[in-house]
Amino acid sequence: MRISDLAAEAGVTVKAVRYYESQGLLKPRREANGYRSYEPDDVVVVREVKALLSLGLTAEQTYPFIECLRAGNARADVCPASLTAYRSRIEEVDRRIAELTDLRVRLTDLLTDAESWRTNDGRPADCG
Repeated sequence: MRISDLAAEAGVTVKAVRYYESQGLLKPRREANGYRSYEPDDVVVVREVKALLSLGLTAEQTYPFIECLRAGNARADVCPASLTAYRSRIEEVDRRIAELTDLRVRLTDLLTDAESWRTNDGRPADCG
């Protein structure tokens, strides 16, 4: 299968397929004319990578999932390393939620303080 066929079948761009290949996620055969040749299983790999990237995983973090597929598993996320990658991403999300929650509290406090601020003579600020 040619790169354009793989991209169309998997729902990605040719550029995305080339990127996945540059990251070592795909290893196409090279034909005598130098063209890349992909296997039908590569469609599953590309779809999996696309789905994982949409969850915020990096290309590097998708390796355990791809290895799980290449080991013959029907699902990419049933291997211990894949489960560890999920846990790691959840921890990252939890950290980000905590950071954003803290930021929201600080901004809300600043807004409340600014809305109630009065000049020395008790009048609201005149920003005219």
